Formats: sequence, C-alpha cells, structure tokens
Amino acid sequence: MKDEALPQLGALRRACAGRHEAIEALLRLDEALEPARYARVLAGFAAFVPRWEALVRARLPARLHGWFDARSRLPLLRRDLAALHLAPAAVDDPVAALALPDLGAALGSMYVLEGSALGGQLIARQLRQRWDMGPDNGAGWFTGHGARTGALWADFRACLARELGQDAAALASACAAGAATFDALLRCFEQVLGAEGHTEATMTTKMSREV
Repeated sequence: MKDEALPQLGALRRACAGRHEAIEALLRLDEALEPARYARVLAGFAAFVPRWEALVRARLPARLHGWFDARSRLPLLRRDLAALHLAPAAVDDPVAALALPDLGAALGSMYVLEGSALGGQLIARQLRQRWDMGPDNGAGWFTGHGARTGALWADFRACLARELGQDAAALASACAAGAATFDALLRCFEQVLGAEGHTEATMTTKMSREV
C-alpha cells in the first residue's frame, strides 16, 4: 500500500509539516556538508537519540520491544562517533519536555525518526560520493539499514495502521507527539548549531510552533 493511502500517515504528515520544514531549514542536509559542520550534526544526533530511544522504549508495550530494538540505528551512530573521535554535544536534556503518555504517542514520536531514515539514504549517497565515507568510517547513522530501509518503513506503516486503527484519540495523541518530537529536535539542534541556524530556519520554527 502506498503512503498516501494510509490515513494515519497522512494525518501525521499534516500535523508535522511545518516543523519538518523547520528542521530541514536548520540542518540544511541537502547542501554540501563541510567536515566540521557534519561533525556537529552527528554530535547533535548523539545527544538526542540515546535519550529518545530510552524514552520511547519505556512507553512501548513489552510485545513491541524486540521490534523496536531491531530498528535501532543507535549502534551505527555510536560507531560513527568512535570512527570520527567525536562525543555527543553538550546540550540540555533534549527529551525532558517530551511527554509520551500512551502507545499512540510513542508511535507518533517514532514517525519522526523513522522518516529521517528515508532521507538519510540521500545524505549517505552524498557522503560516499564526496568523502568516500560509508557505514564503517563515519556515515553509519545516515546509511542506516541500507537496502532494508524501504522494507523497514513499510513495516512501520503497517504497525501504524494496525495499532492506531480507526481510534481517533490514539491518532490525535500520535500527531501531538510527532509535532512535539520535532520541537525537541529543533531545541537540541538550535543549541548545537547556534548561530548557524539562519534567519529562515528561525522564522519557520517560530511559525510552526504557532500552528
């Protein structure tokens, strides 16, 4: 089934659209990344992802723990840090304000990072072409699960449809959590990138939070 045929996915995309644009404007991953800036981006994800994964896993029912663990890109991110001699960015706890009260919220939050794995394939290609960097020497986070990425996304879509079903309250919780997760990422990377967050990103962030 195509993405646009899934009402749960469509609702999440609409709820998160402005914030998605804001984080893209802040990170600017579609541009040629210089080594120093790439290092800061990785350090930002390293500050966010371990805390986020721990929070989401704690909110998922035990029957989904193995499913969640099998999708994790955290080991790949840690391998990147070791390869490039980096440490996680020193930021305020990026998920301290992220409330995930139920399964719908946990899945809505997952939508943000699951979607990023798709875009990561394009970044990985850029890193490979520009710096000959792959999953073993600093590009593991963006390479992710490689050829399995499409199948993992299809599996996540199926989980959304199965677990949320036609439950309007669960879908509303998922949408609120997706938007809040983008906000948490924005707060994290605003600290990491500082002045690099140009005016367009700042204005887009402000506007998206007012929606």
